[in-house]
Amino acid sequence: MINLGLAGSNFGLAILPLITFLALLLYFGLGIGVGIARVKYQVPPPQITGNQAFERAFRVHQNTLEQIVIFLPSLWLFGLTVNSNIAAILGGVWLIGRVLYAWGYYLAAEKRVIGNAISSLASIVLLLGSGYGAVKLALLFNGVGT
Repeated sequence: MINLGLAGSNFGLAILPLITFLALLLYFGLGIGVGIARVKYQVPPPQITGNQAFERAFRVHQNTLEQIVIFLPSLWLFGLTVNSNIAAILGGVWLIGRVLYAWGYYLAAEKRVIGNAISSLASIVLLLGSGYGAVKLALLFNGVGT
């Protein structure tokens, strides 16, 4: 087990790779869903419009890509510089939010809001916390705050 001495307990640090894997697996699965919807609703590539159910599947995948770019680095920065246990919990919350977002959006565009709010809140906390942790670490290594 890697112990960087930055994040407290190793439990959360051990969970971060699992959270990362599950986030990537979710994204991969959503991509497969777009392919299935493309065939089911007869929307040939490169077309991305034409059937509302296909468009919702496409938007779920695209929005998850937009969010995962912020989520993954923030998850790791927070886990390494602030608290790995809290990062792991927030990562799990983000995953649950993304699943609820996808499920709701597949049913109707209006039903995506709760899942989006849950995952966005987790992302915001991770992003702000990772900024705090990065500044704290930079100051520590520059002799400030010792």
